Amino acid sequence: MNSPVTHQENVLFIYDGDCPICNYAAHALRIKETCGPLMLLNARIDSHSVLAEINNRHLDLDSGMVIVHKGEFYHGKNALLFMAVYGGNVGWFNSINKIIFKYKFLTILAYPFMRFTRNTMLQIKKVPQIKNLEDRVSPIFKSIFAKDWDNLPLVMKRHYANRPFSNDIATVEGVMEVESSKLGRMLAPLFRITGTLVPYEGRNIPATVNFLSDPKSKTFRFDRIFLFPGKPPYRFLSMMHPLKDNQLVEIMRIGFGWHMDFSWNGEKIILKHKAYKYKLGGWFIPLPLEIFLGTGYAEETPIDDNSFSMMMEIRHPLWGKVFGYSGIFKITKDI
Repeated sequence: MNSPVTHQENVLFIYDGDCPICNYAAHALRIKETCGPLMLLNARIDSHSVLAEINNRHLDLDSGMVIVHKGEFYHGKNALLFMAVYGGNVGWFNSINKIIFKYKFLTILAYPFMRFTRNTMLQIKKVPQIKNLEDRVSPIFKSIFAKDWDNLPLVMKRHYANRPFSNDIATVEGVMEVESSKLGRMLAPLFRITGTLVPYEGRNIPATVNFLSDPKSKTFRFDRIFLFPGKPPYRFLSMMHPLKDNQLVEIMRIGFGWHMDFSWNGEKIILKHKAYKYKLGGWFIPLPLEIFLGTGYAEETPIDDNSFSMMMEIRHPLWGKVFGYSGIFKITKDI
C-alpha cells in the first residue's frame, strides 16, 4: 500500500540512535543503487512525516527498526530480511547480514536475541525506551483511572493533569501532620539515609509538593519539601512508574518502592497496598517487608475545586500504626 508521507525514490531507515547496535547497523548499511538513496532517521531526535505514519500503523520502534521503500513498511525481522535482499556487498557487516538474514528461519531465531541485547544495552546506559506508541497528549493518570477518569472531581483532574513525555509541572501547598510509632522513630535514621520516608515528626508542618513529568518517559515525579521547625528543609523525592491497568510502583531515592492499586470509589482516591518492590534496572523485585513493617495505605479526598485532603499510613497487624502523615493541600500552580 502506498503512503503519501514517504519519498518513493528513497529508502528510509528509521532506527534508535541511542542503541549502539542499531546505530552501527544504520551507518554500516549499504543499499543497492537500484533501490534509490538511503536516508537515515534517528527516531529519537529527527523529525519526519514518516514517523507519524509509523505510529498510525502501530509499528513499535522499541520492538524493531523500520525500513520504508516504495510505500512499503518493513518492521523488525522483516527489516532485516529487506537488508539481506537489497543490501550492497561493501563491508563485512553487509556481507554477514546477507549471509545470515537471507534465511527467514534464521532471522526469526536471531531476532528475539537481538531485541533482548538492545534492551539490555539501553538499561545499562540508563536510556529510556522510545515508546513511540504511547499517548503523549492525555494525562498520565487518565489510563490509570480508566473509565473513572471522567468521574473525578475537578480538583483531582487538576492534581493529576501531568502529561507524559513533557515538562509539565504542577504545585500544591499545605500543612501536614507527621507521626511515627516507637518502631518508626527507631527507623528514622534509615529513612533519612535511604530517602524512603520522612524521618521527623511534627504538627502544622508547611509542605510544598511539585508534580513533575519526565520529558523522556511517562513517569510522574513527586518532589516534596517539608519545613520542620529548627531543621533545614527536608526534601522527599519519589517517582511513579505506571504498570498495567490501575497499578503503579512509587520508587524512592535508592530504589526501594511501593507497589499499589490506584482507584476512585466515588468519594475519594484510594491507594491500596500490593507489595514492596526494589527497582533493579528495568525490573521490580518483590521485597517481603510486610512481615516487619506492615502494609501501606493512602487516600485523597476532594474538598472543593482547588483543595483536597490526604493521608498515608503504614500499619502492621501486630504493632499497629508504624508511620503516617496527613494534611490539606491547595493547588497553587496548574500545568
